[in-house]
Amino acid sequence: MTTPEPTPLRRDAERNRARILNAAREVFTADPDATMTSVAQHAGVGVGTLYRRFPTREDLLTALYHADHRVYQDILDEALATADPWTAFCQYLQRLCEHQASGGMRGALTLTPTFSRQLETQRQQLRNGMQTLIERAQQSGSLRPDITPEDLQPVIIASAAVVTATARVNPRAWRRALALTLDGFRAEGAHPLPEPPMTQRELFRVQRRQMNPGPQP
Repeated sequence: MTTPEPTPLRRDAERNRARILNAAREVFTADPDATMTSVAQHAGVGVGTLYRRFPTREDLLTALYHADHRVYQDILDEALATADPWTAFCQYLQRLCEHQASGGMRGALTLTPTFSRQLETQRQQLRNGMQTLIERAQQSGSLRPDITPEDLQPVIIASAAVVTATARVNPRAWRRALALTLDGFRAEGAHPLPEPPMTQRELFRVQRRQMNPGPQP
């Protein structure tokens, strides 16, 4: 049985959806507080078209989260398939930051839409994979023993800031900054850290605060 060809209307609708998501990624990367109207203008579609596809800002951010989650899961899977534990750990962070620098949504790992079971499952899958990368590198003696998955998220946040600040002057500057950070993860010569890592709950609150600036409980 052959699959019917998409109708012109369906193709147009999918093109509009892709255009909106690409525009939203660019707009929210430049300004996390940007309005839906700004997204529609950047996408070249009417505000009504945007709201028919994504009735709320939260719906639009959730769609972006799902789209970028697939990229991040692929990056994680590639790292987990790498034989050398330290190389795998470094590769994971390098590829994530490279994706940010090449146009990926710099807030996708640091912005969290409202809780849903599907989103929580995706977040937990990523965390479990990060935990495996960390444990392998720690067991090999290459990664300092006090690192947790919650220590990786501030690295992503910091790298996004470096990418944004240096993009027009030296777009490869983030590589040096990340290399310096990775040296700090090495077990050799490690010193005690002054504070414990953030808890999962604290990190979730940080992510929510970045997406919705203002007073938070």
